[in-house]
Amino acid sequence: MSDLPTYKLERVFDAPRELVWKTWTDPELIPRWYGPGAETIIHRLEVKPGGLWLNEMKWGGNSHYQRVEYSEVTPPERLVWLHSNCDVNWNVVANPMMADWPLVLLTTVTFREAAGQTRLHLSWVPHEATDAEIACFSAAIANLDKGWGAGMQLLAELLAELQAR
Repeated sequence: MSDLPTYKLERVFDAPRELVWKTWTDPELIPRWYGPGAETIIHRLEVKPGGLWLNEMKWGGNSHYQRVEYSEVTPPERLVWLHSNCDVNWNVVANPMMADWPLVLLTTVTFREAAGQTRLHLSWVPHEATDAEIACFSAAIANLDKGWGAGMQLLAELLAELQAR
């Protein structure tokens, strides 16, 4: 696995770990930061091993569907899931915008608390991918911060708002 291209994101939030965890596991809070620039609709969210997160992002009159299957859930420390694009019936399909994008990405998110702040670390790795999928993912890594970074900015704003209440 270490020879596979890996996207890594790390952020420090001025918020306790339990609150950051909640923003990743509460169906009312996830749409406020996930999928910046899109309307995020959660059709199903079962944050448990084997549970599913079925997500729709709408923009420009189109919908983009994602299927997440959790393999590890350790509150409030760690989430691990298999992340896929899917069709309207939640069947895993190729990315409609990038044919060679990996069908499945192994996603790991850890939450570490220190001095009242939370260090979040996310990694994305192609899972059981073809050579073409690995090459496509490797070429895209440099641009992944754009979407994830915008989402992390929204998340920081949401955390500040939640703590000000």
